[in-house]
Formats: sequence, structure tokens, C-alpha cells
Amino acid sequence: MKKIILPFLFLITIGMTRAQSDLKVNQERLSNSIQQLATYGKNQAGGSDRVAYSKHDIAARAYVKELMLQAGLDVSVDYAGNLIGKKAGKKPDLKPIAFGSHLDEVPNGGDYDGPVGSLSAIEVVQTLFENQVNTDHPLEVILFTNEEGGVVGSRALVGQLSTEALQVKSSSGLTQYEGIKAVGGHPDRIMELKRNKGDLAAFLELHIEQGGNLDREGIDIGVVEGIVAIEWYEFTFKGFANHAGTTPMNMRKDPMLPAARLVLAVNEIVNSYDGAQVATVGKIEAFPGAGNVIPGEVKLNVEIRDLSSEKIHQVYQAIEEKAQLLAKESGTEVSVHHIEVASKPALANPEIQKVIESSAKELGLSSMHLPSGAGHDAQEMARIAPIGMIFIPSKDGISHSPQEYSSPEDIANGANVLLKTILALDKQLQ
Repeated sequence: MKKIILPFLFLITIGMTRAQSDLKVNQERLSNSIQQLATYGKNQAGGSDRVAYSKHDIAARAYVKELMLQAGLDVSVDYAGNLIGKKAGKKPDLKPIAFGSHLDEVPNGGDYDGPVGSLSAIEVVQTLFENQVNTDHPLEVILFTNEEGGVVGSRALVGQLSTEALQVKSSSGLTQYEGIKAVGGHPDRIMELKRNKGDLAAFLELHIEQGGNLDREGIDIGVVEGIVAIEWYEFTFKGFANHAGTTPMNMRKDPMLPAARLVLAVNEIVNSYDGAQVATVGKIEAFPGAGNVIPGEVKLNVEIRDLSSEKIHQVYQAIEEKAQLLAKESGTEVSVHHIEVASKPALANPEIQKVIESSAKELGLSSMHLPSGAGHDAQEMARIAPIGMIFIPSKDGISHSPQEYSSPEDIANGANVLLKTILALDKQLQ
């Protein structure tokens, strides 16, 4: 057998046996498990109140743990509260292939963001278990804690969750520290669970596509090229607070004017560059904030996202130059505070992308390559392992809403691509 050197030591292999290549998940069972999970936290408006660490989250975790046990997984809860299911491989010296997602939702969220990837991961293992298929690599299903509240579980797993972050209050009302204890974790020992680069052979995540591209184009599978970086900047315009009724228009130093013009400029600037970059002004504050007072200070937040940190910096530089010009023209001052790097770009491994695309093609499914504009646990896992992400259509691109919907057929398609990808990687990864 001729060897070809590729990134991450991929080899061309004989491939899967016919029995393995014909394997398919049980669509009805998978759909039923997703519908059952949706009952945990369902509110009168039809949305989900299953925020992390809530009573609904705790009950849902107990239900899902039972599914994992039925699939033959050895289940535990790590110090960060992540649900971990392990299946031994025929070659224990090989590193595990891991896959999974999250169970928690945003307040009044939907039924598919997170659960599709989580329950499909379990269904994949259940399918292997029923058909007595044993992989060479150990397999690991990881259901992460509080993805929606700041990818808490995955950050902890890669050693990026600080002690300060543990004191941040979650949507449940509990701090991260209190919440992790509530779901069976041990926050005082979180740093002990850190995994290092090379501890996993690969990490895969199946997820709904939240941009609507697949739904609009009628494409079955999205092959994710990478997860965008997110940068936040706070612009502060300072003028002079004064009486709104007695100060003539030509005597004002109103910081709201350059702030308002910058909002428009952000949209114009980001659209002047080729590519899929996006920028948003989602928050504006005026001080002192009274209807009869010309504000003395206005703050606005600009968020920029792209797969390239360099592109983000270029867009920011153009916005910052425009802000300085607007301040000068209005007789005000402007300063900028880079709040934090919300997340770093995470590129999907090119070879894993090829396997995902090939798996979709073998199943007769159409596919397209696209970036993820939203953050995911896979973004943190990219710090320690080559990653791949599989997207399925979400109707009209709706997410974080009670109207979020993916069909049972689309979910099963994604789960089958995940299954096929895992089996292919099991043979190809050295």
C-alpha cells in the first residue's frame, strides 16, 4: 500500500468494509429523542427555557445520560460538568476521535441548536453498538456545559476558563461556579481536567447552520471552513452636556451626531471589502441619558467577525479613522477601547473537510463549503485537536428562537455524514 504524506499524518487506506459503508442511523429514533429532549424546559410560548444549570437542564442531562448508557458508553461528569461518554477502541494506543455539542439553550430558545449535534453523536454510537462495529480508535462523545453562556465547558477542557470567569453569573441566576457544582462538576479542580494538544485525534461537531445559506440554496450539507474570530471595540465620543432647550444648534458639542454617523459608516465600510466579514453596532449608551439634556458622552460597541484576524484589523482601522474624522468635524473627542478578543479564528482541518465532503457525496447529498459566523465549542477544541464541523439546514436560517426548525430528514442526513466521517477518519488517521 503506497503512503502519501499529508497534514496530520493522513494515509490512503483500503477503506471501510461494505457492512460499515451501508450503516445508517435510525432516523425515527433520533427524531423522537430530539422531540423528547425538547420537553425539558418547554414554555407556554413554545420556546425552551433550558438554560444551563437550570432545573430543566439538570433533568435533561439525566435523560441524555440514560441514552448514552443505552448506547454502550461509559459515562462520567468531568470537573467542568461536561457529560463524557467513552467507547473503547480496538487499538487503545490510538488517540480518541471525539464528537459532540451541547444541550443548553438561550432563554426562550429553540429545540435544535445544540441538541442536533448532541443527540446525533449518541445515535451514531448507538448505531455502531447495535451493529457490533468496533472502531480502531477509542470514541468519545462530549456534551459540553453552558455553551450558550460563553462556551464554558469547552474552555475548561482546554484550560482556558479563568477563576474570574467562574464568578460570572449565568442565565440561570447561578454563577458559573455554582452552576457547575449543581450539574455534578467540581469547579475547584477544573484546572486538573485540562487536555493538551495531541490528546485527541480529531474533534467533530454537527450543528444547524444559523446563516440560512443551506436553506436558501437547497443544499443538504455544509462543510465548515472555519469559525470566525470575534472582536469587540467600544467607541466613546465626548462632547459637552447642556440644556436641550436653551443651547442654540450652532453652539452645541453633541457627541450623538458623530456616533450616529459612525453607525452608518460601519455598514458602508464593512461592505467596501470583498469577503464575508460582518460588523454590527448592537449597543449605544448616552450620558446622562435624559430627553431634555444634550448628551455629554455617547458610547457605542462595534463587533467585527471574520475568519481572518488580519481582515478584522483592516476593517477596524478604517472604522477608527472614520470615527476620528467625525469627531473632528463635530468638535468632539473620540477614544477607543478594545474590550477583549471574544474568540480567536479556528480553521477546520482541510483533510477533515475533504472527508466530510466525500462522505456527503457517497450518501448522495449535496454540499457546499462555508464559514461559521457563530461561535461553537469546536472553536475552543481547535486549540488541542484538528477539527471538522458539519452543518445542516435550519429553516429560513432561524436560530435562538422558538421558530428554529430542522426537518427529521435533514437531521438524519447530518448524522449519517457524521457516522461516515468518523468511520473514514478511523481508517485514515494514524
